[in-house]
Amino acid sequence: MTKEEIAQKLEEIAAILEIKGENPFKVRAYYNAARVVSGITEDLGALIGKNQLVAIKGIGKNLAEHIQELYETGHLKEYEKIIASVPAGVLEMLRIPGVGPKKVKVLWGKLRITSISGLEHSCHAGRVATLEGFGEKTQTKILEGIAQIKKHEGKFLYAMALSAIEPIFEKMAKHPKVKIAEVCGSLRRCKEIVGDADILLATASPKEVSDFFVKLPQVERVLAHGETKSSVMLKMGMQCDLRCVTVEEFPSALHYFTGSKEHNVAMRQIAQEKGMKMNEYGLFTLRPFDPSTSSGLRVSGAGGERLILCKDEAKLFEKLGMEYIPPEMRENIGEIEAAKAHKIPKLVEVKDIRGVFHCHSTWSDGTASIEEMALGAKALGLEFIGTADHSEAAHYAGGLNAKRVQEQFKEIDRLNKKLKGIHIFKGIEADILPDGEVDLGEKVLSTFDYVVASVHSKFNMTEEEMTKRIIKAIKNKTVRILGHMTGRLLLSREGYPVNLADVVKACVDYDVAIEINSSPMRLDIDWRNIPFAKEKGAMFVINPDAHSVSGIANYRYGVGIARKGWLTAKDILNTRSIEEIAKWLKK
Repeated sequence: MTKEEIAQKLEEIAAILEIKGENPFKVRAYYNAARVVSGITEDLGALIGKNQLVAIKGIGKNLAEHIQELYETGHLKEYEKIIASVPAGVLEMLRIPGVGPKKVKVLWGKLRITSISGLEHSCHAGRVATLEGFGEKTQTKILEGIAQIKKHEGKFLYAMALSAIEPIFEKMAKHPKVKIAEVCGSLRRCKEIVGDADILLATASPKEVSDFFVKLPQVERVLAHGETKSSVMLKMGMQCDLRCVTVEEFPSALHYFTGSKEHNVAMRQIAQEKGMKMNEYGLFTLRPFDPSTSSGLRVSGAGGERLILCKDEAKLFEKLGMEYIPPEMRENIGEIEAAKAHKIPKLVEVKDIRGVFHCHSTWSDGTASIEEMALGAKALGLEFIGTADHSEAAHYAGGLNAKRVQEQFKEIDRLNKKLKGIHIFKGIEADILPDGEVDLGEKVLSTFDYVVASVHSKFNMTEEEMTKRIIKAIKNKTVRILGHMTGRLLLSREGYPVNLADVVKACVDYDVAIEINSSPMRLDIDWRNIPFAKEKGAMFVINPDAHSVSGIANYRYGVGIARKGWLTAKDILNTRSIEEIAKWLKK
């Protein structure tokens, strides 16, 4: 089991214990252990092998044994025992936004509700509103949350899907009979939400490879099993398809199964216009066969169809008179025309990112100290990191007041003298208050290197009210970055209504960078809106919104979103040097 899967199991145990009214100290221990495990940066297997889990704060002997059992077997007797003690649907209700263990305990205990469908029925009947601590407003919110779940049923966050597929892909790619391997579909295109996963392999032994695939430990059940295509349902709930092709077919199959559907349709049209046929098996010429110009062609059936040999995807595009289109751009939103005109931009890459901002520490709601976060950033090869603990208005997250800000500054100054190879910028994520003022006020905010201004409250404003609120904050001379522009939580909460065109214009006018929030749950700003903002002259910054050391690496998801939005390294603030960053921040 991966550390993410183990953390999820521990969190589920904690939730069920809380629902059952067990010892709160025991409940907290499991919650803490889940958070600690998800934040471990060392190799979990190595820690277990050296008996070092118990040395980690928050993990005692009993929990260390649980983690080891999950890691080595994929099962935990204690988990199965606790899960069996409540109806299956009770845990499912925790998926509803705003419904936590305390509410589930009341719903189960008072109304004997044991499923999402039962809860929906009780809400429509008005029974939930009668419960103490609920009311009409909560009942309505629950119904909205259930509708949200139904809307996104069978969908998964990009990061979650990628985490599940990576170990499977690695095993398949290392199989001795596999020549080439790639992840395809929406995962290769870095879509923020995916429905399933596709793995494409080139092999001369498809049956042997497919037999190996369906027997992997991550497989819950086999949906279909053939020589060239197999489908399985993974234990984490997502479908994964495997396709086996020949080495010659691989470039065309890779392009076809990467998609998108709309992109593929447009590409097939271009092939037809050039007297060719394009599908998952290859690129074929339909013109009469001329032996004198047959180089690179191979007979493929009757009717004059001949396969045009392409060693890779780039050659496939070249044969169609086009520039190579990176997978992230293949959404049929102008990339075809750009490729025909040979105007595909050189997209930003992960290696271009030299540092990150918007990182939380134990000074607010993070799980690691500033020093641990800085060293974690350095280990990733970054040159700088920027703190962004919450401001005072975010009291639920331990937000900083003016006094604590000064104390934090002293620690950062000490660390900048102590640590080599990494610089820490002083920042804060300050709440944009309902009236548009920025929490803590200009006197305190002006002492920071930068301010990330974000909306964390009162999402139910009208579009006009929210737009005015955010623009007023952008005009605040201390604000340098606008955090998670729409406030959306993928698969959980829609963004608040806001006029993005007006907000983008304000960011450009007042030289405020637009954050590409790389938290897997946010990925906000939406990539579909990035080209418009770029055209208007906006500057972007890719931020991990990290709350743990492992969370710093979230910025790679933001790079994928930036690439989908056609951004280059020049469009992104944190591809610059420390000196250039400092100069920009002081403007």
